Amino acid sequence: MTTMIETSAAGKKISRFRIDLRSWLFWLIMAVWALPVVWLVSMSLRDNADILSSFEVIPSKISLDSYAQFFADPSWIGSYMNSITYTLLNTVLSLLVALPAAYAFSRYTFSGDKHLFFWLLTNRMAPAAVFLLPFFQLYQAVNLFDTALGVALAHMLFNVPLAVWILEGFMSGVPKQLDEIAEVDGYKFGRFFLTIFIPMIRSGIGVTAFFLFMFSWVELLIARTITATAAKPIAAQMTRTVSASGLDWSLLSAAGVMTIIPGVIVIWFVRNYIAKGFALGRV
Repeated sequence: MTTMIETSAAGKKISRFRIDLRSWLFWLIMAVWALPVVWLVSMSLRDNADILSSFEVIPSKISLDSYAQFFADPSWIGSYMNSITYTLLNTVLSLLVALPAAYAFSRYTFSGDKHLFFWLLTNRMAPAAVFLLPFFQLYQAVNLFDTALGVALAHMLFNVPLAVWILEGFMSGVPKQLDEIAEVDGYKFGRFFLTIFIPMIRSGIGVTAFFLFMFSWVELLIARTITATAAKPIAAQMTRTVSASGLDWSLLSAAGVMTIIPGVIVIWFVRNYIAKGFALGRV
């Protein structure tokens, strides 16, 4: 009896040690990942002279001049709003196109469906540089050059295949009998699709929206090529801050912090769907 009690106590100690080790390992990894972000925020709260003169992760003197300069400069605010505009446009338009396409692939079988599905994915696999010249010439011809809509449509070339691929996995998990039952109950397709089917795959839509938003938000090559001034993205603006006096590290850091905020907001709203999506979908 005593031996059994000692064995049980030893097992509990080992189990507690494993939990503590995992906890310490988790916080260590989080600290390593968070260090660049903390450093970026720290630099944004210091002036250039302070940044270049000393190394500090936690600033001893806090200055908000870089943020004041960011919000006071129309070029920075304009490029920031341009990025938000075409990213939101791209996310909405890509979902509107991908939802019915994914439904068709998940519910119907037709000649060449697998080849068509693979062809869609090849667009996502192709390097963005391949499409720069065609997009540039086409947009010049149809007056979409240097517009937020033009950037959103260009990003759809890569985002729609990704959205179809993710959503098709979620839709295939919904029994086809549900469609038949809804038809017997008198539901028209539009009403069934919007009121019954879409809510059942909302986690998949959340995951898809997250990836669509993030790809369009961080993409620079296409956005910089097909824009000039009116629709210039924030990432392009950040690459044009070199002056005769060098880089404005404080202002660049403030702009970097501002570019992180939209991604954090999106993750906050879809955080519950992302966890479920990673567990159930194709992500």
